[in-house]
Amino acid sequence: MTEREKMLSGQLYDPTDEELVALRMKVRRLCERYNASSCEEQKLRSELLREILGKCGEDAYMEPDIRFDYGCNTFTGKNFFANFNCVILDVAAVHIGDDVMFGPNVTIATPLHPLLARERKIRTREDGSKFDLEYAKPIVIEDGAWLASGVTVTGGVTIGAGAVIGAGSVVTRDIPPGVVAAGVPCKVLRPLSEEDAMEK
Repeated sequence: MTEREKMLSGQLYDPTDEELVALRMKVRRLCERYNASSCEEQKLRSELLREILGKCGEDAYMEPDIRFDYGCNTFTGKNFFANFNCVILDVAAVHIGDDVMFGPNVTIATPLHPLLARERKIRTREDGSKFDLEYAKPIVIEDGAWLASGVTVTGGVTIGAGAVIGAGSVVTRDIPPGVVAAGVPCKVLRPLSEEDAMEK
């Protein structure tokens, strides 16, 4: 099994593997081009986003700056919008549904590290080069969810359809559909209802 296969299956893997380093360097170069583009270059941004993402839904758009670990492990639905400074560490798959909105400074972080210090320690190969082991869990953000400014989502989490995540929240557990949730750690505050409608 290759290191990439281990990574995508949630096993401990070596992130310094040559194939993985090459993939990360490729997406960094693409992100540099995207982030350097002018607001008048919307066609170029669309082309670059389609090249960066594993799947780019119709009319998906991300305001610069953007950062990805791989890009190819992120799959977005239609009408996805991310405001400034979105970071998606897509070591495992990130699935983003239709009509999802991110506020500025949202972080989607699939990578995880062993809890025991002895398993996190830096290791040395016979040639003297150093490496450590990590793993990752996928993240799913279902249709119509809204993540407000500064939200962080950790590996293994599903955010349900239509859920609203309050600014600055750290989401470490699943959030059900149709609720308002917030806090560190993020907790459900209440269900959404027709009383929340602004168009009466």
